[in-house]
Amino acid sequence: MERIDLNTEDASFAALATGPADGPVALFLHGFPDLPVSWRPVMERMARLGYRCVAPWMRGYPPSTTDGPYGLDRTSRDVVAFAADLSPKAPIFAIGHDWGAAAVWFATMRSPGRFAAAATLSVPHPVAFGRSLLREPTQLWRSRYMLALQARSIDRAGIERLWRRWSPGLEPDPAHLDAVAEAIRGGGDAPIRYYRAMPRPTRLELLRFIDRDRATVRAPMLYLHGLDDGCVGPSSARGQRALVDAPYKMEILPGAGHFLQLEKPDEVVDRVSRFFVTYARDQVPTRPNRIGVTT
Repeated sequence: MERIDLNTEDASFAALATGPADGPVALFLHGFPDLPVSWRPVMERMARLGYRCVAPWMRGYPPSTTDGPYGLDRTSRDVVAFAADLSPKAPIFAIGHDWGAAAVWFATMRSPGRFAAAATLSVPHPVAFGRSLLREPTQLWRSRYMLALQARSIDRAGIERLWRRWSPGLEPDPAHLDAVAEAIRGGGDAPIRYYRAMPRPTRLELLRFIDRDRATVRAPMLYLHGLDDGCVGPSSARGQRALVDAPYKMEILPGAGHFLQLEKPDEVVDRVSRFFVTYARDQVPTRPNRIGVTT
């Protein structure tokens, strides 16, 4: 993989990239507490299918900018700016996990024409998730870490506890967790400000939560969720279909927790690529199959 730079109106971002330079762009967005390297298994597979795969360090994670603000309005604008930087004319594909998923939901609300199709992993539409916090005591308990992060930071041991709780069947790479902890320290705890921005939404963020039309996604959307997710329960996506005015599909992956891209990369690529081929035919890559016929 190579390192490239991405630019928005106010900042610079570092990113990992792989795949053919002339392929349709697939943008991969990581969550917390994580880094873009978690997307490597999926990116490598998508690159072999002909996609130009790019995964930035999100705002707050060095070597990308650590300047705020960190609300969904700002991070979704970052995503739209990445799309414009990488593919000024053609719409792109976006795949987000955790906070990256939330940013994709918001980005497809605000600029659906920028996206040929999108996929989100492990975090449902923000309106659906907000409702689940109000109606499901189990989800409120799972999300208790959000309240803890309002008052304190998180260390390497805390990061590992979250990973093990959220993905019980995954043995996390110690070196990766070390890198995550270093990024949070190096960013002056900037990644935690995503959570601290939640109680103080901007006017536009608030409108997207209370106005059905503004909250509606109008780009094809695939949603994937692990059955054993210890961070966000699958039932948190209840009612989500009504918030997507476009082709939509939700799939639950058995034997997987929160970090689907690491636990089930083959299944993620299979479902994402089939969804993209079905609903964005003009943008997906073509490549010769084993008998030389272009597909």
